Amino acid sequence: MVLYTSPFPNSFLSVLHSFSWGLIFPCYWFADRLVASFVPTTYEKRQRADDPCYFHALCIIITTPIYLALLVASLPFALIGFLLWSPLQSVRRPYIYSRLEDKSHANGAALLTEWKAAGNGKSFCFGSANVCLLPDSLARFNNVFNTQARAKEIGRRIRNGASRPQIKIYIDSPTNTSISAASFSSLVSPQGGDSTNRTVNVGMKRTTSMEYKGDNSGSNNGEDSRDDKAGVGEPNEGEDNSCIVRINGEDNGHMSDAEADTINGQANASGPAEQSLEGDAENSKTPNHKQKEGDSGSLDSYTASRESLVKVRIGDGTVDQSTVNNKLLYKASIMKKTSVRKKKHTDETFDHEISAFFPANLDFLCLQEVFDKRAAEKLKEQLHHYFEYIVYDVGVYSCHGCCSFKFVNSGLLFASRYPVMDAAYHCYPNGKGTDSLASKGALFLKVQVGSTPQDQRIVGYISCTHLQALAGDTTVRCEQLDMLQDWLSEFRKSTSSSSTANPEELVAFDVICGDLNFDNCSSEDKLEQQHSLFTHYKDPCRIGPGEDKPWAIGTLLDPEGLYDEEVCTPDNLQKVLESEEGRKGYLVFPTSKNHSSSQKGRKASLKGNGRRIDYMLYTEEGLYLEWKVEVEEFSFITQLAGLTDHLPVAMRLMVSTGEDDP
Repeated sequence: MVLYTSPFPNSFLSVLHSFSWGLIFPCYWFADRLVASFVPTTYEKRQRADDPCYFHALCIIITTPIYLALLVASLPFALIGFLLWSPLQSVRRPYIYSRLEDKSHANGAALLTEWKAAGNGKSFCFGSANVCLLPDSLARFNNVFNTQARAKEIGRRIRNGASRPQIKIYIDSPTNTSISAASFSSLVSPQGGDSTNRTVNVGMKRTTSMEYKGDNSGSNNGEDSRDDKAGVGEPNEGEDNSCIVRINGEDNGHMSDAEADTINGQANASGPAEQSLEGDAENSKTPNHKQKEGDSGSLDSYTASRESLVKVRIGDGTVDQSTVNNKLLYKASIMKKTSVRKKKHTDETFDHEISAFFPANLDFLCLQEVFDKRAAEKLKEQLHHYFEYIVYDVGVYSCHGCCSFKFVNSGLLFASRYPVMDAAYHCYPNGKGTDSLASKGALFLKVQVGSTPQDQRIVGYISCTHLQALAGDTTVRCEQLDMLQDWLSEFRKSTSSSSTANPEELVAFDVICGDLNFDNCSSEDKLEQQHSLFTHYKDPCRIGPGEDKPWAIGTLLDPEGLYDEEVCTPDNLQKVLESEEGRKGYLVFPTSKNHSSSQKGRKASLKGNGRRIDYMLYTEEGLYLEWKVEVEEFSFITQLAGLTDHLPVAMRLMVSTGEDDP
């Protein structure tokens, strides 16, 4: 299947489309600014609290006639542009595939090594987020604003979080294998030309925090990147950008102050962290970009989050690890105050946490509500610093391909560190109300993640979708889930080049992610909760219809509280969501006739831990029979605090081959 790298088959149509949109855009922009001036966010209301009461009214009185006059003046040109633009949509392609040609700018892609299906297996990390990148006037109804600046900051935070080193802690103590916090960070400090990982032995009582700033400015040195890539070994095939901290059980887990100071000094000897090249002017446009020292949303703080900087592993014996990328910079400090972290449930087989960062070595990212085209371009530019392959501007416009007129695309965006082999998009034809104005649908992708020694391709399938949003449209969402399964089955059949007798491809995983707009606890969503999709695909957060696991939390934030000081930074939001009272105050809960719709300050007993409408599903059906797929970890992420009204989610799958290490 040919991947579309441009929206139109030839340059003439592309130029004609650009010309028509150039005629439409002034009218669109003036209308957007006019509506936005009448829909203030809670942040803007607080900023205006100190201004005279007449000041804002005076601004509206002055700007409204100007916007109206310019809007009326631009209408004739917009009409001409629309008459050109609308017919062109019949030949427009359903997505744009972007591949980064200059790999020196892709930090994540530079570290990838091809999986050869040897050893015990390989893990793949998937992320999903609804980023609410609507036109500014519409985004304000969700209490977020400045779409263009938010798009750039969202992309910057995602790539910074994903490009962190993946730290692993191995505990040698036979009795004490618990860690009080997940931010037992990097006590490893690469020095100069030393190309081997250092294993640092530390006690169990102290915790550490880490400041990490990857080379994310897009100014990587090409030779350095190539040298780093060449130096990366493959002991675990794809455990990229990782290093080890070994913990022993001596002295009952205690570490002397002298030892702590020694380790701290060695860590700081690596030099000061390099400065971010991002401009402060752009960041100041959104409220939560002015972070205090200690805030860690963008990994630019002096202390990173106490959570999720490290992946905990228990081992007994010497661990052989690959070298760490020399471009990464670490700064470790010893924290005397022990952080409290909710421990993993004893009956759970995988790690789970509320994390202030996107997972390290994020392989695949599925985004929803990237509706604004200019914002999509800014977001793509930022994500390309980490992801080499991006599919964006997904959907149809006008009346092409769907039964009703579509003003905006599907809002879906997919980013990958692995090459995309095939892609297909389908529009849901049964959208209702305001949802019918967007070409909501499903994006299906086939990616190649490796090859066997017998030259068989190892592939994976990923589906990204966004269902009907309006409350009460249960039947519509169930129909869309039916279509999703049918389209996915057709996509797998049409893109498969294997036969049972002579397989040319081995399927490693099949994942569905997106905003499904129903939760597993609301009584109004019972029909969706019992859909057949959940018999074929597993939800790591779900026990059964109507019941989530105790550690699962809602992903829909209460818009009114987005800019409260308690939750406006990733660290603060993480701390709030770790407590039951915090969740009651800042998450949207399943609707109930016994409680009012107000979320703020509610103290009554509520069902569940909030509305979890963003899903990560996986299946064991249709995969290579000799392999096993298991969830390794699941995260609810707060790194986009103040930038969207949804919590991103991430899942790491381990594909076990069952073979012994060579």
